[in-house]
Amino acid sequence: MTVSNRSSQRRGTIVITGASSGLGAEMARQFTALGYDVGLAARRLDRLEDVRAEIHARHPHRVVELAELDVTDGEGVHAVIADLDRRLGGIDRLVANAGSGAGAALGTGGWDANNRTAQTNFVGVLAQCDAAMEVFRRQQRGHLVLISSMSALRGMRRAMTTYAASKAGVAAIAEGIRAEGLTGIDVSVVYPGYIASEMNAHVRDRTPFLIDTATGVRAMVAAIEKRRTKAYVPAWPWIPIGAAMRMLPLSMVRKLT
Repeated sequence: MTVSNRSSQRRGTIVITGASSGLGAEMARQFTALGYDVGLAARRLDRLEDVRAEIHARHPHRVVELAELDVTDGEGVHAVIADLDRRLGGIDRLVANAGSGAGAALGTGGWDANNRTAQTNFVGVLAQCDAAMEVFRRQQRGHLVLISSMSALRGMRRAMTTYAASKAGVAAIAEGIRAEGLTGIDVSVVYPGYIASEMNAHVRDRTPFLIDTATGVRAMVAAIEKRRTKAYVPAWPWIPIGAAMRMLPLSMVRKLT
């Protein structure tokens, strides 16, 4: 039987890490709604299975491949991405979304949390980029998407110090790859503002400009689809805030974040 439903036509394939909840899970929902097949990776395989079931209930023709993954395991990252490349029949785009928001002011006994965040947000992204670029260099095409943060624009205080530094490093990785000028390979950095997710659930009542997950991810997906080199999302109010953050003294930046 030939399926004529337009939703069954594949637009491409996307691998999303950190896809068991929050922004990653919502990106999976929205990209599959656009017609993409996806490979979803995260530490919590049971949560990934829930996301897949939800997607299949809405879009039964979409392929959703799952993989258990801890991005701090570099060898595991390379093995999982290579396996998803095989199972999906190629990877058109990889979204390095997995991240950690744990942290404490330096020198206050929070080394374990800060180290976990640095390993996840920087070393883990480095591993994902290395594995994805192996695929993209071989096929001479691809779209690498790194999820940074508005906090990456300046040094942040207290519990945000390591997180902001790691996210600034993510942007530097992207720029370094982009500087190679590889034909057929695009590199995007997305800088989300305050979007509701599992990571920030404990501070939502004191977070300014916070928007719901679906709305925020819709802005992210739109920027990714345009293959924007750099995107502050949502554009309002984060484009003007981003400009201010780069120029204002730290004493004033503290009031914006």
